[in-house]
Order: sequence, then C-alpha cells, then structure tokens
Amino acid sequence: MKQCPSSCLGRVKNSETVNNIRTYIPILDWLPKYKKSYIRGDLLAGITVGVMLVPQGMAYGLLAGLPPIYGLYASIIPLFLYAFFGTSRQLSVGPVALVSLLILAGVGQFAETGTEAFIGMAIATALIAGVIQILLGLFRLGFLINFLSHPVIAGFTSAAAFIIGLSQLKNLLRIDIPRSNFIHEVVISTVQNIGDIHWPTVALSFGGIAFILTLKRIRKSIPGALLAVIVSTAAVYLFGLQDQGVEIVREVPGGLPPVSVPHIEWPMVMQLLPLALTICLISFIESLAISKTIEAMHKDYRVIPNQELIALGLTKIGGAFFHSFPTTGSFTRSAVNNDSGAKTGVSSMISAVLIALTLLFLTPLFFYLPKAILASIIVVAVINLVDYKEAIHLWRTDRTDFMTMMVTFVATLTLGIQNGVFTGVILSLAFMIYRNSKPHISILGQLPNSRSYRNINRFEKAIRHNQILIVRFDAQLYFGNASYFRESMESLVEKEGKALKLLILDASSIHDIDSSGIKIMEELMAYLEQRKVQFYLSGAIGPVRDILKKNSLIEKIGAKNHFMYIHDAVEAFHKRQGAGEEDSWSPDAVQTNEER
Repeated sequence: MKQCPSSCLGRVKNSETVNNIRTYIPILDWLPKYKKSYIRGDLLAGITVGVMLVPQGMAYGLLAGLPPIYGLYASIIPLFLYAFFGTSRQLSVGPVALVSLLILAGVGQFAETGTEAFIGMAIATALIAGVIQILLGLFRLGFLINFLSHPVIAGFTSAAAFIIGLSQLKNLLRIDIPRSNFIHEVVISTVQNIGDIHWPTVALSFGGIAFILTLKRIRKSIPGALLAVIVSTAAVYLFGLQDQGVEIVREVPGGLPPVSVPHIEWPMVMQLLPLALTICLISFIESLAISKTIEAMHKDYRVIPNQELIALGLTKIGGAFFHSFPTTGSFTRSAVNNDSGAKTGVSSMISAVLIALTLLFLTPLFFYLPKAILASIIVVAVINLVDYKEAIHLWRTDRTDFMTMMVTFVATLTLGIQNGVFTGVILSLAFMIYRNSKPHISILGQLPNSRSYRNINRFEKAIRHNQILIVRFDAQLYFGNASYFRESMESLVEKEGKALKLLILDASSIHDIDSSGIKIMEELMAYLEQRKVQFYLSGAIGPVRDILKKNSLIEKIGAKNHFMYIHDAVEAFHKRQGAGEEDSWSPDAVQTNEER
C-alpha cells in the first residue's frame, strides 16, 4: 500500500482549511460559481426589495421610537454582512416590525423615545444581541430553538401584531395616547381621547391602508408602500396639509451613517440583557422560518442554523458601528426577493446600494412625508402576522396546542411583549416535560396468522395469549418518567391477577435509559419475582443493550430471556412451559379481547 507523499498531505490539509473557511464565510462558496444568468434576477430582486425597504425602513425606525432615518441606517451594512456570512441566498435582512416594537418596549423603560440616550441604548442592544447570537452559533446551540413550539410562536406573533397595530393609533388618528406595552391601557387611552381625532389625518392614514392593500391585491410586485409615500407626500406639499395639523417627518439628515463605537457600560449591559436575549430568540425564529421555507423551494443549497446564528449576530454587531438598531430576516421582503428572481446574496447588496443612494441624494424629498402613511405601512405589514388559521386548525386537531397558543396570545397582550415570550417558552417546556413524564403505553396482541403484534385498542382482531402480558413503552426511560413506568407496569400486572405468568416488555420504542431508569427496571424485576411472574425483554436497540450490559442488567434478566422479536419470546415461553411446542398459537393458548 503506497503512502501519500508530504505534498499530498499538504494539499489535503489546505483543502480542509478552505472548506472550514467556506463554512464560516459562505460567500466564498457561491460567489466563484456565480453565473451570468443570475445577474438579471438578482438585479431585479435587489431593486424591488430596495424600493420596498425605503418606506418600510423609515416606518420601522419610527415604530422603534427612533427618528425614521435610523430605519434606513439599519438597511445598509446588515444586508452586506448577511450576504457574506448567511447561508440563505434569498433571505432579506433589515429592520422588521416585531423587533422594532421590542426596542420601543424594552429601551423605553430606561429612556425617553427619540432622545440621544434612547438611540444609544437601541444601538447598544444590537451589539449585545449580536454577541449573544455569535456565541450561541459558535457553541452550536441552535438546536435550543426547537424547544419553542410552533403554537407558542403563532400565539406570540399574533398578539404582537395587535400590539403593533394599536401602537400606531397615535399616528393613525393623531391623538395623544401615552406609550404602553399593555393593550388594555392603549384601548382605554384611545377611548378617553376619541373626541380629539384629527379627521384629515384619519382620511390620509386609512386611505393609505386601503391604497396599499388594493395594489397588493392587484399585483404583489407593485411597490404599494413606495407609491403611497410618493402620493401622500405630494398631496401634503400641494395642499399644505401640514398647516392643517397633519404631522410630517420634516428634515431628514442626508449622507451615509457615521461610523462610531457604540457607547456601552456594564450597568447598561445588565439593563438591556433581557431585551437582547428576547431579540436573539425572536430574530432567529423569524429568519430561520423563512430561510427553511425558501430552501425547500430551491433545494440547491442548505441552510445551516448555527451559521445563521453567527451571520445574524455579525449583522447586528456590524450594524451597531453604523448606527443600526437590531435587524433580522423579513418574511415579506424575503418572499418578494425570492419571487422577483433572486439567486444569490448579490440581490441584498444591490438593495443596500439603493438605500445608500437614497441617503446620499433623496432624503430632502422626505420632508413632507406624513407620519400617518408610515403608520399605514406598518399596519399593512403586520396584518399577516395574525395567524387565525392556525388557531382554527389547532382547535380542530389538538386542543392542548390550541390552549398553548391562546395562553401565549393572552399573556403577550396583558403582560407585555417580553413577558409574553418568556411565558410561551416556559409553557412549551412545561408541556414537553408533562408529555415526556407520561408517555404512551400499550398492551399488545398477536395479529391472526402472523408474527406481528399490535395495540389491542387499535386492532380488534389482535389476540392475547393466556398467562402473558405484552407491553410496549413508547419513550426513553429516564428520571422524568421512571416512576410513571413502574406504577403503570405494576398496575397492569395487578389487573391480570394470579393467572399472569410472564411480562414481555417491548423495548423497541425505548431509545435511551438513564441511571434512574435502570434502578426502576431492577425494582420492577424484584416486584415481578415476588409475584412469581417471569420477565422477558424484546426488541431492545443496540445503544440500549449497551447500557443494560454496562449496568449488568442483561445478566439479571438472563440472556435466554432477551429476544429480538416478540413472537420469539412468546414461542420460547410456550416451549418452556411444555405447551403447544409444535403449534404455539393454537386457540387453547390465546384469548380474544372480548373473552378477556
């Protein structure tokens, strides 16, 4: 056998190094393979999303309690960074409604909206959240997102959509409503000030909503939000609506975002940490959900959750040095990006360039932009977040998940955004623990003229053998359900009475056993021995057999009492009893469900 020369080994090591670099910088993988045929799709998608992002970015900046220009600042550097480090080729990163609302609610506890202190803390939140996400990605903790169930996410986002919509009543109606994270306080304030409604603003805002929705229904690719901005700005300028009380954006600073190191101190970190953790969770959920959906459409690349954490973290950290508040993937813009023909991250770079050009040359045009239209854009954007279809589906199919969704929904509305998220997380974990603590247990019977055994409650023709109880335990056996396992087994054995001679445990669904499970197995065997009931084990998989062997349980059970198949165990028992050695499944050896 020839040995690989040192030059060959060097090439192998270099190849591994390159692959490692490509793992963390995915653009090095797809950019060298870029085709001319991609240019048209990326260009069209980039321009389309950029056109959407101009009014949306400003609206989300306003929603976050910041000057609208900060929404555009958050739409440049994060897009470039995600194009370099993200694994989805169509995900559009930038400001989104949900994260903007979290900034308003979280930072608003410590500073007045729009002030320098508020802006500084919003940017610092981006830096803290980014660092957390990168650490989660580097330590490969992306799997933790699996512990947040879909009903919780649906309940939270639906409630957040209501809160976001109601938070815009101030700009939609131009009435004085104190800022609050609680929906009942907003509703009460609105009712109390209903007489102060400014009707020209109402006409403008609801007209804007109707205008955008109508264009959306005609054709989704029409930039309704941008056209609403253009038409409303022109109307305000031509008819002097600002003199009639319509609030406008007024002066918008021009030029690219300045580069600066975010001001951050340890006490500020401790204040903002809960908010940063919440944003980490929500931003990763949003981004991964849309990335996985688009990945399934293309099937020519793979979204890697841990690398997505790193990429999203870098967009937040990099953006923070350019006056950006936290960003994440957008459902609507990503869908438009994909539908417009985007093939790679180049489309996001084009969108970022378009935003940069807007900041350099077009900001004076936003002077007469009415805030009511920005509120209209936000309302239209969050309408689809209300997942009523999921609520109906869960009511029909899974009442437990329906209750989980409703509790999260109500908790978010009444306790606030952050508390709603944590309530949902705790609820998800509580239900997961409960379900694992009481897994499914079934009694098995033999299907006629076969070697197969099935649940007697599901298969009426399944036949039970005299003197034998066959039980399947459908979960790992660990400290959380060990007591339930023993109690259930003992209860089933007691119901059988003195006629029972053999308990067969079908372990085919047990994929792991911990020390508590081992102890319970030993106690069960001792209990069966006292009642003079034999114990056979069937179908244990390799890793479980290894655990049993290490704990000497194979010896205690007895090698001759351990079987790969249930039918082998049944036949062995009959042979050992000296009954029906040639025909071990005669009518004399069995009982039907009705007879039992």
